[in-house]
Amino acid sequence: MSDAATSGAGGTTMPGGAAASSAGSTAGASVEERAAAAARRHRLEVYHFAVAVAAFGLASVMGVMQSLTRTGVHVPFQNEAVYYMSMTAHGVLMAIVFTTFFIMGLGYVLLRETLGRIELEGLAWASWWVAVIGTAMTGVAIASGTSTVLYTFYPPLEAHWSFYLGATLVVVGSWGFCAVVIASYRAFRKANPGRPVPLAVHGILTTVIIWLLATTGLAVEDLTMLLPWSLGLVQKIDPLIARTWFWWFGHPLVYFWLLPAYVIWYTVLPRVAGGRLFSDQIARAVFVMFILFSTPVGFHHQFGDPGIGAGWKLAHSVATYIIIFPSLVTAFAVIASLETAGRIKGARGLFDWLGKLPWADPLFASVALAMLTFAIGGFGGAINAAYAMNGMVHNTAFIQGHFHLTVGTAVALTFLGACYWLLPRLLGRELRFRRLAQAQPYLWFAGMMMFSLTNHVTGLQGMPRRLFAVDYQGAAVARQWQGLTELSAAGGVVLFLSSLCFLAVVVATAFWGRRIAPPPIELAVPLSAPTTTRGVWDRFGLWSIVAVVLIAAAYAYPIYHLYAMHRFGSVGYQPF
Repeated sequence: MSDAATSGAGGTTMPGGAAASSAGSTAGASVEERAAAAARRHRLEVYHFAVAVAAFGLASVMGVMQSLTRTGVHVPFQNEAVYYMSMTAHGVLMAIVFTTFFIMGLGYVLLRETLGRIELEGLAWASWWVAVIGTAMTGVAIASGTSTVLYTFYPPLEAHWSFYLGATLVVVGSWGFCAVVIASYRAFRKANPGRPVPLAVHGILTTVIIWLLATTGLAVEDLTMLLPWSLGLVQKIDPLIARTWFWWFGHPLVYFWLLPAYVIWYTVLPRVAGGRLFSDQIARAVFVMFILFSTPVGFHHQFGDPGIGAGWKLAHSVATYIIIFPSLVTAFAVIASLETAGRIKGARGLFDWLGKLPWADPLFASVALAMLTFAIGGFGGAINAAYAMNGMVHNTAFIQGHFHLTVGTAVALTFLGACYWLLPRLLGRELRFRRLAQAQPYLWFAGMMMFSLTNHVTGLQGMPRRLFAVDYQGAAVARQWQGLTELSAAGGVVLFLSSLCFLAVVVATAFWGRRIAPPPIELAVPLSAPTTTRGVWDRFGLWSIVAVVLIAAAYAYPIYHLYAMHRFGSVGYQPF
């Protein structure tokens, strides 16, 4: 049974019904036939996950090369050009391609299993192709050495036009995914008037709304500035305005990554732990709060930029602290769900419920360690949002340490664990190398603590980020970083070993896993029965309108002011 098992009229099939329907249609079939039927049914999702896993593998190689290079260890083809090219590739592949394709695949799984079908599946396939072509164009542009602009692609660093066009196609492909989710939601509403959408789809729909609001800024930057500039149609563009449009997109991008992880935390983790979701309504309220406050926060990345008033920076700083609140609520609700699991299994003491949890389960361990790491990273996020403290850590190694705790673990490790859970269900194949799958989350956690915590310390000591060589030609101030940088590099190696474990499990399972009857995709049941009528948290149109008003209040005048200022612009610059 699932949290969405409140089936409605009109023939809509809920997750329990979807699983039952699928099982019923293959009840007399052999295990091999049932496994093959599952693979055919989930072909769209599997293709999305395949691109995500491939991007993750390539990005992992780039990451360990960077870690070793910064310690002075000899790496093949080592030079500044290759280092910064690999840094660009690592950021784009890991933060954009891996996450976007995984999120789209997860969204399709949840639509199919909780609503019974995916509307506009032809558009979903077309969008996959568009995004894959865009990924290939961007990857070729980076590999050619003509687009070394790092993950944020700030002007005046200029990429080849195919880099920007490829990135645009990836976004266009993701918009197709958004259209499919919205169409599937509307079909559900038509068939089930007055009923709330299942919680898992509620979270994915929230993700889609945030993505559409966020990518508006990126589209303006790309289509009106970067593409015309790289094509030679205009000679100069204003880097400050480009940065502002980017951070309209860049911080809510974090919640595009994070909310699908929260969907897993709320709807999958309690079930795997053997418990129940603490509160369906709390989860819905959390998702809505992200719609409202995820976008008007970009200026906390631009505290050092001129031309933006201090009052506007303060307003965005306050909004950043507001957006911390739903994550604190999530921590409470998910931990309460896990304690419930421990109590169901017989725990009676204050903390002995922790020992009742399935720490050997790959998905559970991945998500539990991801949550712990996110709690640590959250303290760094509060520092980044504070005007005075931000000036101390901005553009230091502290930032890369923070980023890898949040996105690099809270999100990425959750997605890796979800792959272990999804593979047998989508492919009808038994998980291979299970011991590797069990060890991999702990390796990742250990490696990330070595990598990220040392970067926090060296950042506070003044070590800049994004540097090919950190020795400053033997300067005394740089010698204090050496030992910690080497420990960070060792953490990078452990992370790479963890990545290899993950890739080995996924590839071996996909191609050589023993055929099994696919386990059902079952989601968490709330402690209290969810309401059967749409509540205030399900008024997506209302909350989207409020979000647009808040974005306009946060950005309209500052952007108008930037365009009204006397501007000189910059020609393009390619360092290699």
